[in-house]
Amino acid sequence: MEDEKNTVTENKEDVINENDESIKISNDVVASIAGVAVSEVSGVYGMAGGITEIFGKKGLAKGIKVEVGEKDTKIDVNIIVEYGVRIPDVAFEIQNRVKKAVETMTGLNVSSVNIHVQGINIGEKRGEIDNTENKE
Repeated sequence: MEDEKNTVTENKEDVINENDESIKISNDVVASIAGVAVSEVSGVYGMAGGITEIFGKKGLAKGIKVEVGEKDTKIDVNIIVEYGVRIPDVAFEIQNRVKKAVETMTGLNVSSVNIHVQGINIGEKRGEIDNTENKE
């Protein structure tokens, strides 16, 4: 019995592979997990909906496209960043958090997390300054 326990803990991937036939994880579930991870990253203003917004996909999965394969998944994240942040740092943090969250919760291997910066939030204060300068 002790040998069986060691086999299960040492060969976690083997256990997951045996159960793959009975457990199917929806793209929407993976997208929601990724959405929560993205929302926790500093410098992200919001998600860019694009075509997913047209089809009614809102909430945590907004702006996230997921392709779940048999053993791995690819994730595309469309974001709007805050003005003044260093975009490569924000993108790197998103990649790390999304990969860790999805792999931990689903057991799937995340083969790629692609970040697409769709816009920059300049902010209201900056917009007000620009408007006053244009009036003079």
